[in-house]
Amino acid sequence: MSIENHVSLIGNLGGDPETRYTQGGTAVTKFSLATTSTRKDREGNRVESTEWHRCVCFGKLAEIAGEYLRKGSKVTVQGTIRYGKYDDKDGVTRYTTDIVFDQMKMLDPPRHGEQDARGNNPTRDQAPDFDDDIDLPF
Repeated sequence: MSIENHVSLIGNLGGDPETRYTQGGTAVTKFSLATTSTRKDREGNRVESTEWHRCVCFGKLAEIAGEYLRKGSKVTVQGTIRYGKYDDKDGVTRYTTDIVFDQMKMLDPPRHGEQDARGNNPTRDQAPDFDDDIDLPF
């Protein structure tokens, strides 16, 4: 029996991504991703709930994420959940949960003055409708 560890999230970056490089030259990019869900309470009022996820990627994808994503960017990421633990400087054990993703799709249209993946330089009004171009796994 095979159990898979797979996660797919759509959300907005909570801050600019941070890119660093390992001693071997591999890019590592980290950012926080906010996902929001809505439900109705007993009185019928709409209630929003936001969850925050620590996301990390490596290699060429990390370079792309670090270059093109900014605070507020809307993205979908797919990867695995990784749990970890470490002892902080005071000897207290801390636990982490990271989304290690290997697939990403930027959902915002290119900003004014930026080139899209095809080398075009559209304004927001001229940008393609990405809603028709999204290839989601569900």
